Amino acid sequence: MSIDLRRYCCQNSNCPVYGIRNHGNLSITSLYGENNCKHMLRCSQCKYRFSETKGTVYFRSRKTYKEVDDILAHVKEGNGVRKTSRLVNVHRDTVTRYSRKAGSHSLKLHDELVGFSPLHN
Repeated sequence: MSIDLRRYCCQNSNCPVYGIRNHGNLSITSLYGENNCKHMLRCSQCKYRFSETKGTVYFRSRKTYKEVDDILAHVKEGNGVRKTSRLVNVHRDTVTRYSRKAGSHSLKLHDELVGFSPLHN
């Protein structure tokens, strides 16, 4: 399974093209994880290697993408931690951990997108 590298950017904050998507500087170096389903990427500018999930809520997750998505879907609908825990069949600390991770990632994305909005008078 191949991925669209245009969606990704270098995750090394010291790289001259850090955070710039679709720059053509990334390549897939290897596969890893259960069933070799995750990609290891490499930046040709700074030679930094990183997981395709770095910078996302899925990074270093032991849960599948679907399990994480299910947890966050219940939280998004306004279900509490304990209710989500019962519905998805995970520990309540797991729900809290992913909620916090998703919140911090959402804040970063918001700041990135709103930072280029026109000023209001």
